[in-house]
Amino acid sequence: MKKSEIRKLVLAGILIAVGVVCSPLSFPVGASKCFPVQHMVNVLAAVFLGPWYGVGMAFVTSLLRVSLGTGTLLAFPGSMCGALLCGLVYRYTGKLALTYVGEVFGTAVVGGLMAYPVATLILGKEAALFAYVIPFGVSTLGGTIIAAVFVAALRRTKALEGLQSSHN
Repeated sequence: MKKSEIRKLVLAGILIAVGVVCSPLSFPVGASKCFPVQHMVNVLAAVFLGPWYGVGMAFVTSLLRVSLGTGTLLAFPGSMCGALLCGLVYRYTGKLALTYVGEVFGTAVVGGLMAYPVATLILGKEAALFAYVIPFGVSTLGGTIIAAVFVAALRRTKALEGLQSSHN
């Protein structure tokens, strides 16, 4: 295994650990648990690891949170759609502002709509098609702002370039 792949796995593991350890920092909005830390780590994964590691990291974090009782099955569509879209946007544009928009749109709109069948078919809850868009939007907006501040600090100190080059 290449040294760069080992570094990516280690960073993905650290991001998963942050997501799981910070699980109690969620708050209820409607029928969902909003968890801004997930969206922060999604953006960081997009910038440092790419879309596929980001989706894998979001899946494992969601799986652990559900297993520990700190998340619901709704964590899967929200976190994974956001991670995928922001990772793809960053990969193909390299623009941070668009990456942030990708996370918010991917989680709130795409993930929110994909949460509907999870809620109705798997969880047996009655829900409107757009019921999760606003709660997921609240969650992802907070986490994306935190990530943007963190990435800006890394960029200002020139650490962003160093971290990115060590993973390519």
